[in-house]
Amino acid sequence: MTGFFTGASILSFLGCLALGALYAWLLYRGNKNLDKKLQYGLTTLRIVVVTTIAWLIFAPLIKTLNYTLDKPVIIIGQDNSLSVGQVKATGFDQKLYEQNLKMLQDKLSDKYEVKTLHFGDQVADGFDFKNQGKLTDASAFFQKVRDEYTNRNVGAIILATDGIFNHGGNPLYSVNQINAPVYTIALGDSIPKRDVLISNVNYNNIVYLDDDFTIEVQVQAFQSDGENTSLTVSQNGAKIEQQSISISGNSFVKTVPVKIHAGKIGVQKYTIQLGTLKNEITTRNNVQTFYVEVIDGRQKVLLAAVAPHPDLGVLKEAISLNKHYEAKLALADDLNSTDPSKFDLIVLYQLPDVQNISSVFLKKLAGLKKPIWYILGAQSNINAFNQIQNQVNLSSANGSVQEVYADFANGFTSFNLTEEDKKQFSAFDPLLSPFARLTVNAGATPVFNQRIGKVSTQQPLLFFANENGLKAGYLMGEGLWRWKLSEAENESNQSVLNDLISKTVQYLSVKDDKRRFKVFTSKSAYDENESIQFNATLYNDSYQPVNEVEVKLQVKNEAGKVFNYIFSKTENGYQLDAGTMPAGNYSYMANAELGGKKFTASGSFYVNTLIAEYQQTTANHQLLNTISKQSNGRLFMPENLLKIADEIGKNENIKTISYEDRKYDELINMKWLFGLVLILFGTEWFLRKRNGEL
Repeated sequence: MTGFFTGASILSFLGCLALGALYAWLLYRGNKNLDKKLQYGLTTLRIVVVTTIAWLIFAPLIKTLNYTLDKPVIIIGQDNSLSVGQVKATGFDQKLYEQNLKMLQDKLSDKYEVKTLHFGDQVADGFDFKNQGKLTDASAFFQKVRDEYTNRNVGAIILATDGIFNHGGNPLYSVNQINAPVYTIALGDSIPKRDVLISNVNYNNIVYLDDDFTIEVQVQAFQSDGENTSLTVSQNGAKIEQQSISISGNSFVKTVPVKIHAGKIGVQKYTIQLGTLKNEITTRNNVQTFYVEVIDGRQKVLLAAVAPHPDLGVLKEAISLNKHYEAKLALADDLNSTDPSKFDLIVLYQLPDVQNISSVFLKKLAGLKKPIWYILGAQSNINAFNQIQNQVNLSSANGSVQEVYADFANGFTSFNLTEEDKKQFSAFDPLLSPFARLTVNAGATPVFNQRIGKVSTQQPLLFFANENGLKAGYLMGEGLWRWKLSEAENESNQSVLNDLISKTVQYLSVKDDKRRFKVFTSKSAYDENESIQFNATLYNDSYQPVNEVEVKLQVKNEAGKVFNYIFSKTENGYQLDAGTMPAGNYSYMANAELGGKKFTASGSFYVNTLIAEYQQTTANHQLLNTISKQSNGRLFMPENLLKIADEIGKNENIKTISYEDRKYDELINMKWLFGLVLILFGTEWFLRKRNGEL
């Protein structure tokens, strides 16, 4: 540490000293009562005090220099993944390797600051030689180095791994972002071994009941030319498919498509297995299990009418384009025998009808809580229509119709329509709407308003309402087939009419979840190294979220074992981190009690097996060599790893850095100077008084 004054400060000090001397001379020049020695002493005190006070007025700065020595940081990263533990080179001694790595750490610690990390599917401090990591993410290791040692003097990185990286980015790109040499220790065996394995399976997590879906199984084989194996697919333990595979070449790859029928609702467990070969290095990669959720996702839509009409064909075609929806047409002959309770959405096309043919069907519908889409036209019985619903009233109807065009209603946000779509609908031919005085409840949400000729009105043409807690849709006109023809004339690439019908059906058929107690996982499928996250919400009678009571959770695995948990409370709900779980299918049930009422919620999720570490058994030492060369480091074999210390010692770029810290302080901030001035003043005053001076 060094402190000094600037040149300007010295000149100021000399001026202050001169001022102090002048003041003392004027005070003591004619004094003959004091002893000479005492007079000289008091003069000196006065000079010091006045000089100090005058100098403090200029607030001189004192510069302080601090020097900090930063030793080089050597970071050792050790691969703790399964692949390192399962395949070892001939003659590799695990215990000796562990001893040498710790010895290298101790040897480097004498001169450098050494930090140790281990990585697999996550990065942690220290060494861990259990090799239990389900994945290998070297990029996460380099990211941690960047995050924690950005402003440090990183001298070198020692990376002990087999070069197999199956998660995150390519570590080769991460090396460029760290200005330090990387010395790699090549673990594993780079010589291909005899092995047949499932390297990848492509599949959809969710499929729909009665659909056929295809999975793609990628089969690889090494050093197995001329051999034969079999691929077997099982569903919930029952074999559903088997194929024979002939292996040609010592580096064999083949993608095998397997077609499966989804015939059962629920989470289905599928197991793919390859027949084993003699002297395989491992059979852990011959089997892969995955889960597919089969749901009955098709919403059933009933198109109810008393007679055929071109609009019904337009509606059925548009609804059927979405594979999640199934449209059924029921006309006069079978309408009254149709059970409306089996459908999720009812489209009443010009029903009630003027001939009352649909009266029996409408009586069945009256007691059901189903969303309904009413479409009116020339054959609609307006009086009966006014009676079966309470959102719309048509008065003064005389049985005639009028042409109405569509104008988009501003403020509609229930689903999206582009500006181009709106223009197309405005240009379409008119629909035929019953001529009557239209009254609509205030809660209706219009999509289109009616335009009669060139006059835009505020009377809705297509709109939605909420009737007794159920969504209801209203189209006040027939003639969708005209819109279809107008669309064909425009030669549009995509059908805006089909899109409108599909979105309308989706909006009306989606059920609002009004349950007072909801429990759900953050997703339906997890990997076995992921924590299972649960969220819960409990509502009071006013449907406000509360969290005063305790919520319990039971999770059951496929073997029937039960795990009990209690949710933690959040601001307006509940949350639970259940940690990681072994691969398998799980169900859960949560319980809560509020206001004397008991609530339950249930669900399921599944955990996939991670086999990435078994899918590549040949070490990639070439990648490690590239990483070392690119960063001006070197590659070492495990038996020579102690030589890394000598290599680092010879690197002139790895050295201690001295940091200079400059600090400026104003002299007036030094409180002890005020004390010194008071003591000097007091001493002078005392001596003057003692010798009879004023």
